[in-house]
Amino acid sequence: MTLDILKLYKCNFDLSFMAFKLINAAEARTGAAIMVDGVACIVRSNDISKTGKHGHAKCRIEAIGIIDGKKKVFAMGGHDRLDVPMINKNKAQLMSISGLNATVMDLESFETFELSVPEDLKDELKEEDQVEYWDVEGSKIIKRKL
Repeated sequence: MTLDILKLYKCNFDLSFMAFKLINAAEARTGAAIMVDGVACIVRSNDISKTGKHGHAKCRIEAIGIIDGKKKVFAMGGHDRLDVPMINKNKAQLMSISGLNATVMDLESFETFELSVPEDLKDELKEEDQVEYWDVEGSKIIKRKL
């Protein structure tokens, strides 16, 4: 009985973190979103080497994290698979701003939650402004003022 519960738990855990789309490394174009070490990133460049007589093409991918902004550089085979994260782009209205945090209300579901304000938008945002926020695999971030 315990083994059946563990199998059920493992199945549910795997489904909750499953990628909705997989692409080959050679198909990752500039501006595409991919998962690198569990972090959603935007591809900055993808250098694809020519295939050899018996080998596969190699890709050197340079990506920037969507949430943290950190640069990640890695190399892999051209036929290796990459996960594509789910990114939902929504609109919200700023209810209040206190320091680096802002309380926002989603304009579709009327749900309120707190988000951190990016450094580059800190000076131009004020209460009752509309913003676009991205929900990236459960993490939310303000991207721009509308």
